[in-house]
Amino acid sequence: MKDNKNISEFKADNQNIIENKELNIWEALIPVVLLMAMLAYNIFFVEGQEWFGAYTNQIILLIGGLVALFVGVFNKVPFSTILTEVWENLKSVFVPVMILFLVGALAGTWLISGVIPAMVYYGLQVLNPSIFLPACVIICAIISIATGSSWTTSATVGIALIGIGSALGIHTGMIAGAVISGAYFGDKMSPLSDTTNLAPAIAGTDLFTHIRYMTITTVPTVLVTLVVFGILSATMETSGSSDISNLLASINSTFNITPWLFIVPVAVIALILMKTKPLIALGTGVLIAAIFAFIFQPDILNTLSDSKMGSVITSILTDTQIATDNEKLNELFSAGGMNGMLWTIYLIISAMIFGGVMDGIGALARITKVLLTIASSVFGLFSSTVISCLGLNTIASDQYLAIVIPGKMFKKAFEDKGLAPENLSRTLEDSGTVTSVLIPWNTCGAYQSGVLGVSVADYFIYAIFNWLSPFTTLLFAAFRIKIKQLNNSK
Repeated sequence: MKDNKNISEFKADNQNIIENKELNIWEALIPVVLLMAMLAYNIFFVEGQEWFGAYTNQIILLIGGLVALFVGVFNKVPFSTILTEVWENLKSVFVPVMILFLVGALAGTWLISGVIPAMVYYGLQVLNPSIFLPACVIICAIISIATGSSWTTSATVGIALIGIGSALGIHTGMIAGAVISGAYFGDKMSPLSDTTNLAPAIAGTDLFTHIRYMTITTVPTVLVTLVVFGILSATMETSGSSDISNLLASINSTFNITPWLFIVPVAVIALILMKTKPLIALGTGVLIAAIFAFIFQPDILNTLSDSKMGSVITSILTDTQIATDNEKLNELFSAGGMNGMLWTIYLIISAMIFGGVMDGIGALARITKVLLTIASSVFGLFSSTVISCLGLNTIASDQYLAIVIPGKMFKKAFEDKGLAPENLSRTLEDSGTVTSVLIPWNTCGAYQSGVLGVSVADYFIYAIFNWLSPFTTLLFAAFRIKIKQLNNSK
């Protein structure tokens, strides 16, 4: 048993980083190895992922947190320290959880008001399958740059694009991958994005120097992404393109389709552009859509419940299914309301508990420091930073920790190598921000999967921009391309 006199912490942008000098790397890795083993077993050997029922991933994360707690107790880490970190983690996701509830309500009210059907109706006539996927990337990139939020982009135009693409017979994994690629490109390059502001603040450079320096790796990555999606769009076979007229007729006969319905998404995006808080913007979208349901879709409301108000409340809270004369549309025009977001919310909460315990016992800082010790060369330093960001996205389940902890730990090492701080800030974004969506239990992966209705496993390979970004930054580091030195303008 060990004493706790060597436990310390420092605060960085509302993130407490616990350092425990007595905790060795093998103890720090015990919960991680167990977690990875259980998740791998569940994925590869348990048919239907029913090891612990519907909430298997959540339970595995909680078991990992319990094991980490035992490691902390063995090292005499105060229980209050661990509990404080868990509570701070849970508090940090309060707003995202509320956003998820509102997104569920948004999906329900946008369905019964005809907003989503209208988007699909007009989108089918504009977005040709031969350009659909690269168009998704570009549209989502523009919206995300304007709003500074990949989450908002997915919750608005992302949902619509999934609907349009599904009606065209395009694989939903491809669509989600294109949406996420564009959304995270825009999020990464927008001065309104929180992570784009956080990374340079941690690394010690200014916002616009950071953004300019990111274009060196980000632009080539997004161009490759567009080329790949262009090839996929041009060569794939779609099952819905020849049936567009029937789809349009089915939508038009079921809903009252009018351009006035676009007031709802335009209002939400306008509020976000005016820097309105996301909860207010999305809540306004729910309210306006509910009003529009009474105005434009009274027949729909009458078919769903005995009262129109009851239909609206049901769409906000629970499952809603609108039947059409087309089987493909019947699957598309369904929403789970707030209830449909519970699985994702439970996953986020479980991940935050695991990450909080790991941070509370000092395991996250210990693992990062070990990576730092093996960074003897410039390429090794970049590699260690990338691995640290990827590891923390996996272990801590939070992209902010994946930026803050490596940023603080590696800052001096970059300075000692004579590297300008924008090298670090760019690497944090290339490997911390964009890869968070590739981890199913990370807050970003859970959110995007829940909102778009596509599992991470289905969109992973198609989120080209996201998994290609860390490889691009390592490629540039390996060949010393545009690696800026301190007091050097190169």
